[in-house]
Amino acid sequence: MLAESVLEGLDPEQRAVAEAVKGPVCVLAGAGTGKTRAITHRIAYATLTGVVTPQRVLAVTFTTRAAGELRSRLRQLGAPGVQARTFHAAALRQLGYFWPRVVGGEPPKIIDSKIGLVADAARACRLSFARTELRDLASEIEWAKVTQHRPEDYPAAVARAGRRPPAEIVDVARVYAMYEQLRRERNLLDFEGMLELTAAVLSEHREVANQVREQYRYFVVDEFQDVNPLQKMLLDTWLGDRDDLCVVGDPNQTIYSFTGASPSHLLDFTREHPDAKVIRLVRDYRSTPQVVRLANGVIGQARGSRPTPSLPEGLGGRPLNGYALELIAQRADGPEPVFNEYDDEIAEADDVARQARKLIDEGVPAREIAILFRINAQSETYESALAAADVPYVLRGAERFFERPEVREAVVRLRGAARAGADAETEGMGLIQTVRHVLSGAGFSDRPPEGAGAARARWESLAALAQLAEDMAADNPKAGLTDFVAELEERAAAQHAPPLEGVTLASLHAAKGLEWDAVFLTGLAEGTLPIIYAKTPAQIEEERRLLYVGVTRARVHLALSWALARSPGGARSRRPSRFLDGLTGKTTTHTQPRADRAKRRPAKGPQPCRVCGRPLTAAVERKLGRCEDCPSALNEELLIALKEWRAETAAEQKIPAYVVFTDATLQAIAEHCPESLEDLARIPGVGKVKLDRYGDAVLSLCGY
Repeated sequence: MLAESVLEGLDPEQRAVAEAVKGPVCVLAGAGTGKTRAITHRIAYATLTGVVTPQRVLAVTFTTRAAGELRSRLRQLGAPGVQARTFHAAALRQLGYFWPRVVGGEPPKIIDSKIGLVADAARACRLSFARTELRDLASEIEWAKVTQHRPEDYPAAVARAGRRPPAEIVDVARVYAMYEQLRRERNLLDFEGMLELTAAVLSEHREVANQVREQYRYFVVDEFQDVNPLQKMLLDTWLGDRDDLCVVGDPNQTIYSFTGASPSHLLDFTREHPDAKVIRLVRDYRSTPQVVRLANGVIGQARGSRPTPSLPEGLGGRPLNGYALELIAQRADGPEPVFNEYDDEIAEADDVARQARKLIDEGVPAREIAILFRINAQSETYESALAAADVPYVLRGAERFFERPEVREAVVRLRGAARAGADAETEGMGLIQTVRHVLSGAGFSDRPPEGAGAARARWESLAALAQLAEDMAADNPKAGLTDFVAELEERAAAQHAPPLEGVTLASLHAAKGLEWDAVFLTGLAEGTLPIIYAKTPAQIEEERRLLYVGVTRARVHLALSWALARSPGGARSRRPSRFLDGLTGKTTTHTQPRADRAKRRPAKGPQPCRVCGRPLTAAVERKLGRCEDCPSALNEELLIALKEWRAETAAEQKIPAYVVFTDATLQAIAEHCPESLEDLARIPGVGKVKLDRYGDAVLSLCGY
């Protein structure tokens, strides 16, 4: 029987989830425990046993990628037709459908970003903010809206929540009020307004609510610990008085409270649904026992936590508060996590890059390595270090893969070939050869082009598609071009790009939901993790959970590090994060020789701006030696010459241009005009390897 085959291969707890097809169900799923497997098999089992038809199911996720993954797996399990969408996508679809009937007239335009409208609102209030401040204001308005606070309520809400507003409270409230006024006048709708309006339409129009509730009778909500009050209100509106709801989440991965998300909806689920069945997934299939042990150690020290007994049957009607999931490793042993202490952040970045290079040389694919940090501003130091070590890298959140012109062209060609019957060719050539043949028409070849720049970037995009075909053929030898095109279209809809060959640089928040063979957790010092503005006990514990998320991203290799000073020669006054207390075991201390430190930074204290004297903290400012908005003595002719030389050098060596020197480093050289190798070595981004390799050429361009 097909339904029974869906249950095969599930562990006892996953099977319990799959078989719990009716009534309220709460799945507490630890990191790496196969929650997606459990809930997709649950939906498939419910549809195959006749409990519900696929068209009556709505599975709600937080990202289009996760929704696409659910749809893909359900198709493979024999349950196509299930609607898997984000809250916003589901609301937009319903609002668009019912708008002509219940509202009429021109529907509002959905805005993707608030920043432009926030800028207009600020100007209308005669207030001036920088771009970064406008972004923070937009985030603050978003928080106010998802937590259902109006402009007039905002000051009191901020005080109750203990938030740090990005500007004076009264100014934020004024901008918020003007933002809402302009939005209405221009017939615009933001994402929060879309959810609110959808809930309002269902609440005020019974016939609409009845139609939606007839369509969707069976709900599954993933990442329930991250649901905000506005999303919960919409979910309750969808449900009405029914209780066919399955929620899935992990209290240990609650890291978005600052955006308005509330874990209380998950933790108090059994208060709202006393008859709910609670199932815990704690068997970790992702990480080695050594990584799992550290993860349990990090979260086990959480304030007020109590470890959950191994594999319990459930809590009945008791609240879930205070129960921490303790993972049980299922993989074979691996290396112990390593803890490294460095003199300064530059030394830390340089050594992490060296270790990444070593892993790649030992056979770990670059795409299976990640360097994670608390804030995005830490990225640039690692970009420079990786470039100096000739390690390719990918910034998480960079340009969307499927929006690249060469990728769009390739998909069109592949789709056309599939319609023209290229699957017949696939039978003789194989999927891999067929895809490569089609991609050759877009400029793909087995060997990368001579040189770097745009041509190399285009080739790498096409190579990623070719690699995806190889992966698909390995998983399914019978796959044809039509299957491959369907996979591409599914990935494009979900923005699920094929993995690019490069070490991933990402913030801890951006890393949630991802995993790698090797993970470097960097900057784990007090003031950075927990971040300096985390003051309340609740905020501190959320920072701890952020570290837990970082640890559980690693499958095998895990390195944790911190620096005692920000800059070379600075006061070594930092201490490791309190979250590592009692967990570090043997720590390796890396001390740079004084001569090496002198080459990288001035000998005393944080580097000052050479124009205004302010201490420089941002990586790009330290590289330039001045504040970004301070005047510079840039030698534009030298900068042009340096860029031309870099392009020629990159072409000769067949490497990307940034691997030679980044733009910021070239600008710093053009501003400093170094007169000797010693002068050049003091510029961030010019390490010993690059000094030996390119130093003489750069000095000759500088006229020395």
